Amino acid sequence: MELRFFEIYREPDYLFLLAEGVGTSIFITILAGIFGFVLATFLALSRYWNVPVIKYFSTAYVEFIRNTPLIVQLFFVAFGLPLLFGYEWPFWAHAVLALTLNFSGYFAEILRSSFQSISHHQNEAAASLGLPPRTTFWKVLFPQAIAVSFPSLNSQFIFLFLTTGIISEIGVRDLTYAGLFIDSRTFRSFEVFITLTCLYIGIAVSFKAALAWLDGKLFPWKASR
Repeated sequence: MELRFFEIYREPDYLFLLAEGVGTSIFITILAGIFGFVLATFLALSRYWNVPVIKYFSTAYVEFIRNTPLIVQLFFVAFGLPLLFGYEWPFWAHAVLALTLNFSGYFAEILRSSFQSISHHQNEAAASLGLPPRTTFWKVLFPQAIAVSFPSLNSQFIFLFLTTGIISEIGVRDLTYAGLFIDSRTFRSFEVFITLTCLYIGIAVSFKAALAWLDGKLFPWKASR
């Protein structure tokens, strides 16, 4: 079989489309990751603190998100919610919302288990020093819980990036969309998807390296253990 990658690379429009797709995928991943983490923190804390009523909503939400397909959630957010509430958003905004809702459920479960893994002796030690409960949680327990969960959050974040390929189904011009468009014009499927695979691997490895660097900066005490 003859590989003809030059049919992709010789067209500036195809290269521009791939570059645009890379930028869109990275942008949506970072936005959804940040928003998903914020929402997940709220969900995890409501369950950890046993907040009345809200903890039941949080539990139901997490279970619903984790037990329904992402593609169904994506279509509901992109096509169902606008019909119900009568608003119009660009496709990329629907994608960010759907991914935020989806991965907040997974982030929340990671954070909840991390909060519960912190020893209760930490509370006793902080109380003996005269620290109020709120200060104890945010200054002592919360940083430790994030440090414990950071590797799992990193893996989930990278999985979030790899999952962005599904947003091409609603017309978002991400990296997968670019590959499918080029494939439909060149009919060189094997070459196109080898190219996509290399790009996805390269970006995922870059994310992993950046998150490892961030881990060391945020939690320097872990390196001394």
